[in-house]
Amino acid sequence: MTTNLLQPYELNNTITLNNRILMAPLTRCMADDNLVPTQAMADYYGRRAEAGLIISEAILIRQDGQGYPNTPGLFTPEQITGWRKVTDAVHNNGGKIFAQIWHTGRVSHPHFFGGGDVLAPSAVKVDGSVPRMRELSYQVPKPLTHEEIAQLVQDFSQTAANAIDAGFDGVEIHGANGYLIDQFLHHDSNHRTDEYGGSEQNMARFALEVVDAVVDRIGNDRTALRVSPGAYVNMEGDERDRGVFDHLLTELEKRDLAFLHIGIFDDSLEFDYLGGTASSYVRANYNNTLVGVGGYTAETGSDAIETNKFDLLAIGRPFIANPDYIAKVREGKELVNYSDEMLASLV
Repeated sequence: MTTNLLQPYELNNTITLNNRILMAPLTRCMADDNLVPTQAMADYYGRRAEAGLIISEAILIRQDGQGYPNTPGLFTPEQITGWRKVTDAVHNNGGKIFAQIWHTGRVSHPHFFGGGDVLAPSAVKVDGSVPRMRELSYQVPKPLTHEEIAQLVQDFSQTAANAIDAGFDGVEIHGANGYLIDQFLHHDSNHRTDEYGGSEQNMARFALEVVDAVVDRIGNDRTALRVSPGAYVNMEGDERDRGVFDHLLTELEKRDLAFLHIGIFDDSLEFDYLGGTASSYVRANYNNTLVGVGGYTAETGSDAIETNKFDLLAIGRPFIANPDYIAKVREGKELVNYSDEMLASLV
């Protein structure tokens, strides 16, 4: 039984979702060479508008945040116009859509922005190479200066305003999965000794500054955040990370965001320093709307909501394989299985 998934959910006085199933952000690398969304992207999102909320693929706040080929931006007039076609397609089909906004930090690459520094909290290199472009090896990043941090906060704020101009219903700040904001939140990637490192409060400072700047610009009712308290992508966990997230979650709860979204590929993964899964840890330390994700089916996600593990369910790859995912859940129809070959085109 999945009837609880198909019930409306009121995020706040501004936004009510038609159901509790979200389309998770899914990087597709299908923007044009100017990082402008295409008509194919508008059609792709429009076909999935029956989701209670679509969270877009991650969208660049500026050029030097790029770490994958053809990931879209939201910092030029052409990009804003391109995203307007996407949001119109979703809204015309009765849906809602948030823009997920990001900077990839130390997993960006100068190949994408004509040379220059890779920026991160500290000069700690990631091993490996750029996905889809294995010939590009990651570089040692330059630690951000205070002035550069302040500019990044402003750029997140401006991109959130651009998202509203482009017709998005809100934004999800990408603070998870080993990207820039997440790099400040983990000891493995943050070796700073100034006011952005060392203590729990200092390590959470950048994330909260970005959240506050976006809230000031577009409102807390249209602002969400994705977090990865369990280090699992491009970094090692550290038991001291627990204190950083204890502090961060306490502060986030005060800000009454639209929702908090777990960043995890598999929510059965347990972390010793969190005392269990990422979602169970956040649920125990955060009382507002929580989005779960990570290998759930409609059935297991429905059970998790029923037992109060989280409030909303984000579904990823099955939405690639099944544009009509919601209808199939509602009607009890069999899903098409996802395969990597489906990434070659937008359907």
